[in-house]
Amino acid sequence: MQHKKMYNKRILETPRGPLTIEGPITKDTLKELKFHEGLVAFRVPEKQHQALIQISDLPEGRIIIAREEDTIVGYVTYLYPDPLERWSEGKMEDLLELGAIEVIREYRGASVGKNLLQVAMLDDFMENYIIITTEYYWHWDLKGSGLNVWDYRKMMERMMSAGGLEWYATDDSEICSHPANCLMARIGKNVSAESIQKFDQLRFMNRYMY
Repeated sequence: MQHKKMYNKRILETPRGPLTIEGPITKDTLKELKFHEGLVAFRVPEKQHQALIQISDLPEGRIIIAREEDTIVGYVTYLYPDPLERWSEGKMEDLLELGAIEVIREYRGASVGKNLLQVAMLDDFMENYIIITTEYYWHWDLKGSGLNVWDYRKMMERMMSAGGLEWYATDDSEICSHPANCLMARIGKNVSAESIQKFDQLRFMNRYMY
């Protein structure tokens, strides 16, 4: 599968001033930009910056960023699922995972996450993919947000719906280990019936084990 990427951009007005939401961003552009020290949800900022550069260089990899002048203050990543996860077992060329989304605390509540997802979906080629995200409550910033697990889940679902993702049932043991965890997905208009069937089989792998 040839992964075509179309750059899109919008300006988001926030109480702290305008932000540029843009992508997919190239490796060279990412190297030139600064990475805000508040982006610490997954690893230390320097290492996460390098991880984004590596993802952007993958044939299927997509990075959408929010930047304040030359500093990245938020991002979302799309790439193939981790080889150790069930979602990669179907070896589907048209299944991408929304792997990470993060916005610095100063811009939370300004619809930055929602706009990152919307700009990602402005590329018509995204209609050729099944996009999934696996949400685990232990990854959520409950302390920083001041929300309980259920309010955070509602907030996460609202944000993901801006990118067209909706809840899907699955028997994945890690997702089923807590009722707040969930699988969300968006099936593009150009995805084949065969791929949709494969995705359904990946969602319910355990039923074939008995």
